[in-house]
Amino acid sequence: MSCHCTRIHDRRRIVVTGGPGSGKTAILEFVRRAFCRHVNVLPEAASILFGGGFPRGIRTAELRAAQRAIFHVQSELEAWSDGGQAPAITLCDRGTLDGLAYWPGDPNELLLAMRTTVETELNRYAAVIHLRPPAATGGYNHENRLRTESAEEAALLDARIEAAWEAHPHRIVVESTHNFLDKVLRAVELLRVELPECCGESLKPFTSLTV
Repeated sequence: MSCHCTRIHDRRRIVVTGGPGSGKTAILEFVRRAFCRHVNVLPEAASILFGGGFPRGIRTAELRAAQRAIFHVQSELEAWSDGGQAPAITLCDRGTLDGLAYWPGDPNELLLAMRTTVETELNRYAAVIHLRPPAATGGYNHENRLRTESAEEAALLDARIEAAWEAHPHRIVVESTHNFLDKVLRAVELLRVELPECCGESLKPFTSLTV
């Protein structure tokens, strides 16, 4: 969607997170097509790595190596978005603290390895929108070829992700709904109100929403 505003806006990052199958991909794809140029949607770091051939292992050392790599890629994606004509809003498909949910063992070990703290990472983001995944009987599936978790595993990861972000002062949880479109509309509205005022009308009418 076009936007005629030429102002330089304050830069803000917003995390969209949640357990596997929560609908992040569909919602962020809609945002990418419907919101104005002042909003930049970053790809998911894990998908870049695993989709590009980074090996997936089950040993502790392999899992930890993957999470360290994801952390670095996420940080550099955000640094890339901050460069040049930086957008007003950078939407992150997961954030740096998501790795705490996937780290085998004490999550603090990941923070030590990255030489950071929870407080430092929380301060990177203006808001966190947490999408709940559906239950096995509520629409959970494996349409994403990179998704390996069962519905039960997705629920456990979702709880760990929620714990990783629970200290953020502006965290909003969007529950799973029987009608996925209702969930999309709720999440998109939360994102829309984060836009600069001049961009508020840039969103396509919800009546034309298709996902």
